Amino acid sequence: LALSRRKRRLSAPRVSRFLPMEQWEVVKSAVQALPTVPERARQHASRSRWLVSLLYIGGLRVSEICAATMGAFFSQRASDGRERWWLEVLGKGGKTRLVPATGELMTELMRYRRSQGLSPLPVEGDGMPLVIPLIGPHKPMARSALHEVLKEIFRASAARLRAQGPEFEAAAAHLEAASAHWVRHTAGSHLSEKADLKVVRDNLGHANISTTSIYLHAEDDARHDATSAVHHVGWRTP
Repeated sequence: LALSRRKRRLSAPRVSRFLPMEQWEVVKSAVQALPTVPERARQHASRSRWLVSLLYIGGLRVSEICAATMGAFFSQRASDGRERWWLEVLGKGGKTRLVPATGELMTELMRYRRSQGLSPLPVEGDGMPLVIPLIGPHKPMARSALHEVLKEIFRASAARLRAQGPEFEAAAAHLEAASAHWVRHTAGSHLSEKADLKVVRDNLGHANISTTSIYLHAEDDARHDATSAVHHVGWRTP
């Protein structure tokens, strides 16, 4: 029984590979500061912003981005009369799921498509990759290429922190260690602070709620602060 309890405790470690909000803000600033001239740089900046939007707003895996096309976006009118956009992706184990394409994500999609000389919205059957290569045929980018785009962003973010002084070295090193999957973990962590865990579970395609619960950092932080504020031994200094 003791071994069984220990196994359960070890099976669901808390996620540490995510970016706290202050570091996430640095990443966004680094993306928005990317050069937009010449034309190739402009396309790279536009693609970088779109990739980060997909990973964060959609909580997608890089493999899901590589496998999907623009035609995976579709609109659907609900019983309340409102029209909502969705993104259908193929996740782990060959399971499909519907990711809410929020108004913000659709705005970013239209911004990106216009930058590529495309119509603002995709149509059914659109075979264009979700992330379009800068040169060559419009084939899906390799995972390694998408990872490198993100690593470049994280390196630029770390440099921005280091420029603020040596006290930001630890945060800069944390950003340099980040990968594309960290953005997914960051999305889950940030969303879990504001939405029901079932929403996070279904958006990210987790099999059960226990997997999603690893993103509950805020509760622990609040508990830490509450304990520190009121629970003291109160030694008198000599």
